[in-house]
Amino acid sequence: MAVAAYNAFTVAQSQFDRIAGLLDLDGGTRAFLREPSREYSFSIPVKMDDGRVQVFRGYRVQHNDARGPAKGGLRFHPLETLDSVKALAMWMTWKCSVADLPLGGGKGGVVCDPHNLSAAEQERVCRGWVRQVAREIGPIRDVPAPDVMTSAQHMLWMLDEYETMTGGRFPGAFTGKPVGMGGSLGRREATGYGVVYNLTEALRTLGLRTEETRASVQGFGSVGQAAIALYCELGGRVVSVACWNQKDRRAYTYRKRDGIDLEELRGCADRYGDIDLKKAKALGYEVLDGESWLCQPVEVLIPAALENQITVENVSSIPDSVRVIAEGANGPTTPEAMQELIDRGITVIPDILANAGGVTCSYFEQVQSNMNYYWTRDEVIGRLRVKMTEAFLAVADLAERKSLPFRDAAYVIAVDRVARACHDRGWI
Repeated sequence: MAVAAYNAFTVAQSQFDRIAGLLDLDGGTRAFLREPSREYSFSIPVKMDDGRVQVFRGYRVQHNDARGPAKGGLRFHPLETLDSVKALAMWMTWKCSVADLPLGGGKGGVVCDPHNLSAAEQERVCRGWVRQVAREIGPIRDVPAPDVMTSAQHMLWMLDEYETMTGGRFPGAFTGKPVGMGGSLGRREATGYGVVYNLTEALRTLGLRTEETRASVQGFGSVGQAAIALYCELGGRVVSVACWNQKDRRAYTYRKRDGIDLEELRGCADRYGDIDLKKAKALGYEVLDGESWLCQPVEVLIPAALENQITVENVSSIPDSVRVIAEGANGPTTPEAMQELIDRGITVIPDILANAGGVTCSYFEQVQSNMNYYWTRDEVIGRLRVKMTEAFLAVADLAERKSLPFRDAAYVIAVDRVARACHDRGWI
């Protein structure tokens, strides 16, 4: 996978500035929305299993909560920075808005690598993070959820610490919890399913049937796996998957001309989605360089890993056969690369729309937890498909009426809704 060559927050701000110009927002509104409302940076001292104390850096950023409580994931990553968290929080604001959820945008992170931490050490990191921000989060203020290298278990540890500190039961304070402990059925696959619901609608507008298309996917975590599962269920064929290999500290693309077997690859992967190189080779997978996923002769690309993966340096590798790029990851395409894709006539379903299925299902979980009444999986998935389809059609309609690229149309809807909420509240 490409090394990030851009500052994610600078990219997020440049995207906003472009839309602010299209909407002709006043100077005060622009200044207010291009920076987070609140940001927290703190130290988390953790007693390790060997008795020494290690200090981790933690973050929580609340970009905007004019439309409702802040909502956004919490990631564990050794390369996490405050700027990346600020960018992700801003994107969450637009994502919740374009999906028309009564939520704002937030994001959090801890600079650590859970691969190198025991379960007990990870629990202490989780509880330490909560102790630092307990007064700033909660079911009516800011609701965290899992993200990169965090899981339902991490959320349950955090919820337990939060409830211990606040002296009550507040299952809606965190989402992405285990089913049976306040979690929602369908949550794990929601982001990937949302990507495919958007993708199938986009293919329909182009006159393509899903079963006539092939895809290449970057990322084999929960998003990538769920997207692959539903896409193949609907008749599509995934020919290659790229993911990070922790052992070699580099990325590889695993390819089969006749299509990958999802269950086969799952058997080669660990819980983080890292595929074992030797096992994949033994099963007949061709192993290519990590960026080779971009140049496969397919109709669909699904970047579902990290930000800044399609750049001006590698965008020319994308073949003319590609018709749609569905951004399962947050910010996977840089602005310069995006312009070239637009010029080439490739439909890009932007991240704030394509991967909004996760936060939509998190909202469903929040509602269920606060009511203490839980839905069946079919109810959750059915509501998710309706929400995703409605959001896509609204963006597609605006894009057609105003002759806008999909990304611009999605951002215009999202930013306009948030700006109006801020004005209606009298904040600006």
